[in-house]
Amino acid sequence: MIIRPADKKTDATRIGAVLSRAFHDDPVVRWLLPSGEGRERMFVTLARHVHALGDLAIDGEQLVGAALWDPPGYRQPPLETLRSLPGFLMAMGGRVTYGQLLQTEFHRRRPRVPHWYLAEIGTDPAAQGRGAGSAMLAGRLAHCDSEGTAAYLESSKESNVPFYEKHGFRVTEEIRLPKAGPTVWAMIREPVS
Repeated sequence: MIIRPADKKTDATRIGAVLSRAFHDDPVVRWLLPSGEGRERMFVTLARHVHALGDLAIDGEQLVGAALWDPPGYRQPPLETLRSLPGFLMAMGGRVTYGQLLQTEFHRRRPRVPHWYLAEIGTDPAAQGRGAGSAMLAGRLAHCDSEGTAAYLESSKESNVPFYEKHGFRVTEEIRLPKAGPTVWAMIREPVS
């Protein structure tokens, strides 16, 4: 398994495809896009315009996983916000307001301490259980430890909470999303010295 940084321009389409497959049964994605249509375009837009960095898990020649991260203090540049709008509108249509609610809810609950934000991480279902998720986490978490910075995420599946706990995260809050949305688990990982 090789982990390499993603190139936002050249890898976004592949990231969208692998995350779409990885999140096929995700409660938050199903709440955002009940029909499943637009899922891949949404993830492409997130990879290309919203999040600062990505990591790819490659097994042989095949992309099997992707993670999207924001460094401490990161704010999406205004130009990228404008560039993301067509992609979100095409992906979500009238449900784009649900995406705005989600972002607002998550942003207001983020920790006040400097932290790396793990926005998305997923492994193609055909490759799950082979260590891609752990491998993608390992490099960024080692970086967090070396700079003494926390890592933070929201787990949209309760069944994934133990996976993150294995990597040092702990649940800080259960978030019930508005408009009859699902529960999400906010998790933080303090740096290991």
